[in-house]
Amino acid sequence: MTEMKGFLGHTTVGTNNLDAASDFYDKIFATFGAGRVLVQPGRAVYYGLRAPEFGVISPFNGQRANVGNGGMVALQADSRSQVRDVHALALKLGGTDEGAPGMRTADPDGSYCAYFRDPEGNKFLVFRVGPEDTALSA
Repeated sequence: MTEMKGFLGHTTVGTNNLDAASDFYDKIFATFGAGRVLVQPGRAVYYGLRAPEFGVISPFNGQRANVGNGGMVALQADSRSQVRDVHALALKLGGTDEGAPGMRTADPDGSYCAYFRDPEGNKFLVFRVGPEDTALSA
């Protein structure tokens, strides 16, 4: 079997206000140590650790951006406290609560999750699988 390098390049969500959206995501992704890695003025801002992993974009066809039904972006946190911090920050920045931080399984080392929507309605999950606040191994 050949070494798998990954199959997802990046994911994007649409916006109708790139300046406001990029301000929101600047703060959210800073909590993961990620920042802007590519900016296309007036069109898109991409975030990541080294390469574009997430982008907020104005739709190419010039139509209004809208929220996909059933779509969600999942962000893996290093700790349960980071799950709580990101959820709280998202709400402080104008996002809405879609599920408070907490366990989602009976296993005490299972899924600890929180859900929010960005100010334009895109849904996000922040999750940690594993014991309380033990950093993920590299």
